[in-house]
Amino acid sequence: MATIAAVKEKRIAGATLFKWSLLAPLICLLLFLLPVFALQIYFALNSWTVYFSSWWEAEFVGFDQFTEVLTDARFLQSILRSFVFAGFSTLGCFLVGFGLALLMYRPFKGHGFFYAFFILPMLTVPVVLAYTFEMLLYQKGPINGILSTIFGTDINIIWLSDPNVAVVTIILLEIWNWTPFAFIILLAGLSALPHELIEAAQNLGASRWRIFREIQLPLLRPVIFLAIILRFLEAMGEFPKTWGLLQGGPGSATHIPSD
Repeated sequence: MATIAAVKEKRIAGATLFKWSLLAPLICLLLFLLPVFALQIYFALNSWTVYFSSWWEAEFVGFDQFTEVLTDARFLQSILRSFVFAGFSTLGCFLVGFGLALLMYRPFKGHGFFYAFFILPMLTVPVVLAYTFEMLLYQKGPINGILSTIFGTDINIIWLSDPNVAVVTIILLEIWNWTPFAFIILLAGLSALPHELIEAAQNLGASRWRIFREIQLPLLRPVIFLAIILRFLEAMGEFPKTWGLLQGGPGSATHIPSD
């Protein structure tokens, strides 16, 4: 009996240690973030800028700052603009990424090279990307030069100065930059699908389109949902490329809340 009781005590002690080993990092993180969160609340309820000598003497204004922001037409327009940007860029990343994943999920010669090539845009530093494309998209720059050569006519698209074109430009740049993110997630999902179901459908004479529509696509729904949600949330917080390339301009055409 004593041996059984000792074993139970060891199991309880082991379970307790395991729980605390999981909770301890979370508690430490909360203790670290709590002062930061408290300061954010303080600065939100008090009027203070870096030009004041001491932040603890800031004037208490309550919710006046929230009211001022939420009633500002420019802020509401930037919110709408941010949703448009995130929606179209997410859709583009998903469609292109899904297409690349369908092409790449079966091994073939040179698979590793193409995989590395497709994920390369995501590894580029956003600010470097912005300044690089600023040179490429100049009115007399390489992009217009290449398009002029392809179509056999002089093309001078004002990529960065026309408000309507600038919005499309930044969406296309976001799609190019973050398509690898959707590609990696969807490729992993496709590779993890059970091959038995696909082989059984092939043996029954099902076409590729039917296999995709009735087997692969339904099984991929959780992965697709994850890829879209994560990509949309990241796009809503986009800042480095839009600011480095356009600084919210021309005018306020690309101004978003994160700016």
